[in-house]
Amino acid sequence: MNDRLNEWRYGRLAVWLHWLCAALIVGLLGVGWYMMAIEDEPGSGWYFDQHKSFGLVLFALLLIRLCWRLTHKPAPLPASVPGWQRTVSSLTQWLLYACMFAMPVIGFLGAAHTKRGVALFGAAFPAWFMPDHDVAEQFFDVHSGLAVVMTALIVLHVLGGLKHLLVDKDRVFRRIWF
Repeated sequence: MNDRLNEWRYGRLAVWLHWLCAALIVGLLGVGWYMMAIEDEPGSGWYFDQHKSFGLVLFALLLIRLCWRLTHKPAPLPASVPGWQRTVSSLTQWLLYACMFAMPVIGFLGAAHTKRGVALFGAAFPAWFMPDHDVAEQFFDVHSGLAVVMTALIVLHVLGGLKHLLVDKDRVFRRIWF
């Protein structure tokens, strides 16, 4: 039985990447909303720099995660999961992936159009664009809108996981837990 459960679970790397990316995403969302509330305050630039740096780290981890996911297909959900839940689960996961990739790319493009530019923990990226406040703001508006969409998807994803853990008490949640 234990071998069958292990075959059905996500691999260790997938589990670690899932939870590490989840923690970074929640942190980035929180810092993102906080820094927007204080963007004109002295010292707020530090939060923006950290947000950009950790966003780039997240993007690199997401590339690893996507490669892993594309080459290591998870076992199907148990037959006890209704078809509509399978559909919602799959759609939510792929929409989360779309948001996870779109947000750092759009944020990067927005930051690349600012005077401050993009840096990874102080190491500046080359300036590929001339600073243009209006263009940067357009990218940041989309970035912010995606943050709202991603938050809603995360809530749906977490509620689904908790339903499987606490209500259904099936193995679905355990397959992504440590």
